[in-house]
Amino acid sequence: MSCYSQWILLTAAVLCAAALTLLAQPAVTEPGAKVELLSAGFKFTEGPAADKSGNVYFTDQPNDRILIWKTDGTLVTFMQGSGRANGLSFDREGNLWVCADEKNELWRIPPSGKPVVVVKDYDGKRLNGPNDVWIHPDGGVYFTDPFYKRDYWKHQKSEQDAQCVYYYDPKGNRLTRVVQDLKQPNGIIGTPDGKVLYVADIAAQKTYRYDIQPDGALSNRKLFCDLGSDGMTIDSEGNVYLTGKGVTVFDSSGKQIEQIPVNAAWTANVCFGGKDGRTLFITAMQNLFSLRMRVKGVGSQ
Repeated sequence: MSCYSQWILLTAAVLCAAALTLLAQPAVTEPGAKVELLSAGFKFTEGPAADKSGNVYFTDQPNDRILIWKTDGTLVTFMQGSGRANGLSFDREGNLWVCADEKNELWRIPPSGKPVVVVKDYDGKRLNGPNDVWIHPDGGVYFTDPFYKRDYWKHQKSEQDAQCVYYYDPKGNRLTRVVQDLKQPNGIIGTPDGKVLYVADIAAQKTYRYDIQPDGALSNRKLFCDLGSDGMTIDSEGNVYLTGKGVTVFDSSGKQIEQIPVNAAWTANVCFGGKDGRTLFITAMQNLFSLRMRVKGVGSQ
């Protein structure tokens, strides 16, 4: 056999092995699972986050309320008059962090239930409108601050000179800008080890990954994928879930591995919840959906 023939056979074997590996890669969804409508009739759902028991908190922003889809399948109102809550996230102490953009603030709601305004401005100027939030394992808070003009605001223009990502250090009560070169940062999620942060630039239709430094700063920006996102989550295998038209799933290298269709014009956000952490909750327009998964969630989102 000639060297050329041997090379052809070897190449074919490698390609065949790669194809078999791809075919053998299991889907992130549970076999046979379908997207299920849990509840409808809201005005616009957003910001899902699960507590330690798997109850999922989500927002109906135009109706100014936070609701809970409980693990027993019941729906209750957690807070009416929620500061026009948008994105939500729980920290390890059970505090619920809220992007409350009625007055362009970031709130913390302790288990006692009384909201505390943590951040209301940057450099003495009103924020654009905190949109999505992720809590680092050490308690530091990252949130996006795009400018979406709301009809309930009295002001017409942004007081900030950019649409940024901020890091709040609760130990030092210090707020810093960590990203200020994106068009419109929106979705945000980090890895459970606290080493990597993903930020979606929805206006540029790009998502980037950053290395998280010990002081909360970000470095080594890399393009993760050519798709923006409204909300985001991550699973136990490191796959990243982006939203917009349905839910698009990427592995940790930035390769798309799955597309989950959702029967709504726009999918705003996602999180893992339920008693075993293996249900994907999807907020989409006037609806709350769920989907049983093979993989588990790794945080409140």
